[in-house]
Amino acid sequence: MPAPTTLRPSLTQGSILKALLTLAGPIVLGNLLQTGYQLVDAFWVGRLGADAVAAVAVSFPVNFLLIALGSGFSVAGSVLVAQNFGARNLALVNHIAAQSLVLILSLALLLTVGAYFGSPAILHLIGVGPDIFAEANAFQRVLFLGLVFNFGFLMFQALMRGVGEVRIPLYINIVTLGLNFLLDPLFIYGWGPVPAMGVAGAALATVSTQILSVLVGMVVLLRGKSGIALSFRGFRPDFALMKRAFTLGVPSSIDLSARALGMSMMTVLATGFGTTVLATYGIGSRILALGIIPALGVSLACSTLVAQNLGARNPDRALRTAYYAIGLSFTLLLVVGAAVYAAADPLVRFFLSGDEAVTRDAVEFVRITSFSLCFTGVQQSVSGALRGAGNTLAAMLLTIIGAWVLQFPVAWYLSSHTSLGFRGLWWSFVVANVVMAILAGLWFWRGGWHRPELADPLQSEADATGPLADKAG
Repeated sequence: MPAPTTLRPSLTQGSILKALLTLAGPIVLGNLLQTGYQLVDAFWVGRLGADAVAAVAVSFPVNFLLIALGSGFSVAGSVLVAQNFGARNLALVNHIAAQSLVLILSLALLLTVGAYFGSPAILHLIGVGPDIFAEANAFQRVLFLGLVFNFGFLMFQALMRGVGEVRIPLYINIVTLGLNFLLDPLFIYGWGPVPAMGVAGAALATVSTQILSVLVGMVVLLRGKSGIALSFRGFRPDFALMKRAFTLGVPSSIDLSARALGMSMMTVLATGFGTTVLATYGIGSRILALGIIPALGVSLACSTLVAQNLGARNPDRALRTAYYAIGLSFTLLLVVGAAVYAAADPLVRFFLSGDEAVTRDAVEFVRITSFSLCFTGVQQSVSGALRGAGNTLAAMLLTIIGAWVLQFPVAWYLSSHTSLGFRGLWWSFVVANVVMAILAGLWFWRGGWHRPELADPLQSEADATGPLADKAG
């Protein structure tokens, strides 16, 4: 397999803070652009009426869970690539990249078949009514057909992140977001020879941009000018390597799925207090989700830097990287929290206007939780460092403890057994964020996770005997 024609600089030297910011910035912008996809779809679908909006909304949890599976395996690909890129084993980097794509696309094909034919059963299980069933099924099935392309681009972004290239995926996201804005009304309402497809048209617009993203991404990988160079023969299955990637990816998939399910259970608690509290929770949690995007960016950047430094057998720099990430994330989210607190009212009114009761309660919710966001930054950075070291199981456990052992029980108790009432839901965010930051910190400071031997064992095997490197060639 050919080496990249342009060798990217390693992230194992130079300013750690600069490297973190250089990586995290485009990742944060990319996440914001993904939010833009949702806003664009909501803008155009909203003009079809309430039934169309509901048909799209009921499909979101299922689609989110499926994407969580793909995101988990993309984490594994990114970590394995970064560790071996740090060791400058470029043949193995290329081999891992190809096998990661084989693994995730195979998974996507299986999920596509099962989800497509199981779509009606899924909607019945959710309890979708007959008034929106047909539209929801049409929308959902088109999205399911796009899983291969969705997963493919997730892996492309992860592989690029592993070698420190985060600008190209950002540029692709910018172009496809603009294209999605143009295709949405074309496919939804029709024009000329293009028939009106309603909500299914919104899904088709999304899938069309995903196809374009993957095609561009594959061209980038095959040209080999951005740190990874693939060849078509490199896609011959290597089951030993895919087993390693699968072992790393499963905990990350469970991690993301547990987080999504935990938020769904919080929605169930909010529902018990009526429509006003449910609407309040929906708006407030959306604002908080936007607020933690910087922490997610720093966490992913931390994973890449830690993995590259461990691959280069530089555990001291990996440890210092984690410290920098924790401090940076805490500081950024402290500033974001202060800004969210000050701008709570206009932020809430951006998502809702005309209901003063919901607006008042949502502003209170946002202000109660805003200054605990910085503690979320600590947990996210520790989890990022653990993933970079290949310890995706520990990162998964932190998420499960935070969502299921802490937040949900605390929210249930405070809202049902104290005078706080529904406000106990808001305070559960504060309790969970602070306690999880402490637990993550204790896990981190007890040490051991950044020892050189915790770096990818595939690299050690390749150094000793060269079999994987031979396969890559």
